[in-house]
Amino acid sequence: MTEAEVSTAPVVLWSTPDEERSGKPLLVLLHGYGANEQDLLSLADLLPGDFAVVSVRAPIAMGPGFTWFPLTDSAEYSLDAVKDAAAFVLDWLDGVKDDHPSVTLLGFSMGMAMATTLLRQRPTDFAAVVGLSGFAVNAGGDPSFRDDELDGSVPLFWGRDQQDPVITQDKIEYTMGWVRKHVKLTKVLYTGMWHGINQQEIGHVGEFLTHEVLKK
Repeated sequence: MTEAEVSTAPVVLWSTPDEERSGKPLLVLLHGYGANEQDLLSLADLLPGDFAVVSVRAPIAMGPGFTWFPLTDSAEYSLDAVKDAAAFVLDWLDGVKDDHPSVTLLGFSMGMAMATTLLRQRPTDFAAVVGLSGFAVNAGGDPSFRDDELDGSVPLFWGRDQQDPVITQDKIEYTMGWVRKHVKLTKVLYTGMWHGINQQEIGHVGEFLTHEVLKK
């Protein structure tokens, strides 16, 4: 990876103009491998309108899109790369979060790995997490992943298809062990969705966000 391929500050897209955001709960969208900040923004129209929604572009150029870190089965992958991506998002969030009463994360695929990593790095910063067809990274006991501070009180929605051909079984098994110990889990399985998002799931996510964030 060359210096030119890595962004120094996130490119973001908001669902609403600046004057309509302040004071609303913030919902941060984190896309999957090889996508960009436009990929998930259409979800804003399908989720509760009470949120200010922002979609963040990953920092590393990858073909026509972007990635948060190298694929976990590649020689370039490291936990440090995951931590660097988390710091990239957290530095940006620190500049905007004071305008909002809460921050919720929604990640698809590798974006779920990022969302759960952000929670594990800052256990008290987020109202809830939504993970779609994704996983949590194996932190291997790294002390910057503050799992011991996650007592099961943070709500996390995890939606997936058991026939997902992309997320490997070892990732599912690790993630299952992690969510059972550390978050307040809502887990829903879908059929015929494969590695994607469907309308039924978005309906469930909307209900989850309303119950776990907006009504708190």
